[in-house]
Amino acid sequence: MATTNKRGKEGGGPVIPSELVDSFGRIHDYLRISVTDRCNLRCVYCMPEDGMEFEPDEKILSFQEITEVVRVLAEMGVKKVRLTGGEPLVRKGMEDLISGISAIPGIEDIALTTNGIFLARKAAKLKAAGLNRVNISLDTLKADRFSFITRGGHVERVLDSIAACQQEGIDPIKLNVVLMKGINDDEIEDFLRLTIDSQLQVRFIEYMPIGHNDMRWKQSYLSLSTVLERCQQMGWKVEESHAERGNGPAQTFRIKGSKGSFGLIHPVSDHFCETCNRLRLTADGNIKPCLYWSDEFNVRKCIGDDEAVRELFFKALRIKPRNHEMAKALVDESQSHIPTVRRMSQIGG
Repeated sequence: MATTNKRGKEGGGPVIPSELVDSFGRIHDYLRISVTDRCNLRCVYCMPEDGMEFEPDEKILSFQEITEVVRVLAEMGVKKVRLTGGEPLVRKGMEDLISGISAIPGIEDIALTTNGIFLARKAAKLKAAGLNRVNISLDTLKADRFSFITRGGHVERVLDSIAACQQEGIDPIKLNVVLMKGINDDEIEDFLRLTIDSQLQVRFIEYMPIGHNDMRWKQSYLSLSTVLERCQQMGWKVEESHAERGNGPAQTFRIKGSKGSFGLIHPVSDHFCETCNRLRLTADGNIKPCLYWSDEFNVRKCIGDDEAVRELFFKALRIKPRNHEMAKALVDESQSHIPTVRRMSQIGG
């Protein structure tokens, strides 16, 4: 682990490591930032039907505070930033935040995860500000089903946003599909067809028990091996694909002859913890070293003191586990309770 920094060189204090490396040797160059815990939708797997009590505005990090944290981490090797929520585009002025982050030396890639409802009218400004790529959550292509899953959303607005991003040249455009048994698993072929004639990347994601403290989530869980089985049933020849930029934890494939690709993300059955390179910063200023872990460290009180910010991130990395326990919850039938973590909308999963 590298151990140089300005103060250490000058002999004015303790030497603090200059790279974000945890106790298992994983180098962290990727920061996911939740800019808000609010969302304009109420997806069935993310929020309770009656909504949630959101943090007051004064508890949410300002754009200046976020930019200051990113600046410190960029000096320590962070190159990639993803902005998420909640729904990040419910917060006004996101193009200003993106512009500020893109101006930080060392930041090479800025991505956005969004439900796509507000994206169409903002795509041009976001791209001009420095947005490189986008992930759009889209669990169904059917209008009535989209309304059911999101509790009132309109799928046409998401489809318009995909078209707007294509027009602006944002690339890649990834569609995040949470696969749920008995809810949208009959649309696997429809999503795969989207990749044949366009450069879209469809990513099927296992249903996760984030924010649930019992085992009812298993009723909706479906192994992603189903996707490859459907390809075989359709007579599609599938080949592995390694050309996609920023594919992260996904196993990526391509239907032979297609323009786009599809990915499988197995956070439960085949977790990717061994290669995890990411840290998370919640909207209320907490560092989360692991998505499915309850430990958090509030960095807001340290902003303005670069060494304190660095040390707190190192403290978080020191306790980062080798892997999470979601897989254990899936296979252990005797386990009736799973560890409680905040809901996805609160932690920017």
